[in-house]
Amino acid sequence: MVEFPSLSPYWPLIRFLVPLAITNVAIDLGEQALNRGIATVKEDAVEMLASYGLAYSLMKFFTGPMSDFKNVGLVFVNSKRDRRKAVFCMVAAGAIAFVLHILIAHTDLGYYIINKLHHVDDSVGSKTRKAFLYLAAFPLLDAMAWIHAGILLKHKYSVIVGSASISDVVAQIVFVAILLHSNLECVEPLLIPILSLYMGALVRFTIVGLGYYCNIHDNIPDSSGLDVGGDATIKKMLSFWWPLALILATQRISRPIVNLFVSRDLKGSIAATEAVAVLTATYPVGHMPYGWLTELRAVYPAFDKNNPSNKLNSGSLVTKSHIKKFTFCCLALSLTLCFVVFWSPHVSEKILVDVIGVKHAFAELCVVPLRIFSFFPLPVTVRAHLTGWLMTLKKTFVLAPSSVLRIIVLITSLVVLPYMGVHGATLGVGSLLAGFIGESTMVAIAACYVYRQQKNNEMSNELVVEGEDSAPMSEVCSRTQMDAIEELQEEEEEEQE
Repeated sequence: MVEFPSLSPYWPLIRFLVPLAITNVAIDLGEQALNRGIATVKEDAVEMLASYGLAYSLMKFFTGPMSDFKNVGLVFVNSKRDRRKAVFCMVAAGAIAFVLHILIAHTDLGYYIINKLHHVDDSVGSKTRKAFLYLAAFPLLDAMAWIHAGILLKHKYSVIVGSASISDVVAQIVFVAILLHSNLECVEPLLIPILSLYMGALVRFTIVGLGYYCNIHDNIPDSSGLDVGGDATIKKMLSFWWPLALILATQRISRPIVNLFVSRDLKGSIAATEAVAVLTATYPVGHMPYGWLTELRAVYPAFDKNNPSNKLNSGSLVTKSHIKKFTFCCLALSLTLCFVVFWSPHVSEKILVDVIGVKHAFAELCVVPLRIFSFFPLPVTVRAHLTGWLMTLKKTFVLAPSSVLRIIVLITSLVVLPYMGVHGATLGVGSLLAGFIGESTMVAIAACYVYRQQKNNEMSNELVVEGEDSAPMSEVCSRTQMDAIEELQEEEEEEQE
């Protein structure tokens, strides 16, 4: 039997990423299943799809920052005490999101955000606010699942995380099929995708929760040792999390912003409702071939040499060079998938007709936006790879400017492109691509800045070491004694306090 020793370091990377990639694709399939639940409604299918799309994209803005607490679990949670602190943060954030959902659904704030800003008619606006109210408890349930998913990823249980997401999608599809045969289609069609979404999230939370308690809870200490920097404080967690949350919030709010500008550009007409419906249908389909690349950012922290689970596995052969080559292969695979699916004649239309259940005329409107999605893998890969490296260094604060640039580029494109004759869903997806490129460029600049800082620090340390080597022995000894005396004095002062 022929062996390929050069490929052996890549198997742990493949085993780790494949379940996460399946997770990402599964989420997109779940969105399509929910869209199908609305598209098969006999009356006002386009209006219902637009209403649900607006409510879902706004809700994603609230769940986005909390889902990034997965990375806090991945990097910071080394003990039961760390987990309790992370869960407390999620409960607080979920409660805030719940209150905001209710305010938007029942006050003039929601009327202004949905009806006035998006220029939709009263019927679409009313249904959107109702859907948003129904989704109020979802952010908390979603956040509790993600924090435990992050802890599982830290210990390489990506198969459990992937299984949970697949089960989530299966539950959504099953419940959509069941509810379509109930009287909800006549009474409240919006509840078909929303109840299915809740059931899927509940299944996912149950699986990752059981996975954590069965495999990890009894194997981690009550508190972290000094070898991993001691217990993480809530302040450290939030300092690490807020730049990632800001980035994901801007990513999630990009869709509502795109819906807003596309709708306003078409003056709230029937064409505007149709364009928002096209965007709702194309997002999950276009996202599927490249969305899984986002999970590459979990690779660096999971295989970091300072990760406690890796210290137990001293035989690990995965290096930074292997991770870079693996990332490039993933990019090549994603680009190939995009161009095969979206540029081959009639393939994308067939997916929309057969999977989502839209009419062929509607599917033809989605072809050009889907082809623009073919260019997303490159900026997404650059962003994910460099973000993972910065997460390992716990220097996520340098990523914050990228979110600001993304929004600036996105809004500029949405304002300028209509003057160039670009309208509807094509305007929305083209502007999203411009925003992605702007964000990735800023992430690359931030990574170069941190890399240069590291090199300067290394050079400074080398100079210090050389200086110490050339210093007289008596001077070095006296310096060491003074350092020891200062440390003892600091300890005595802390004890007195």
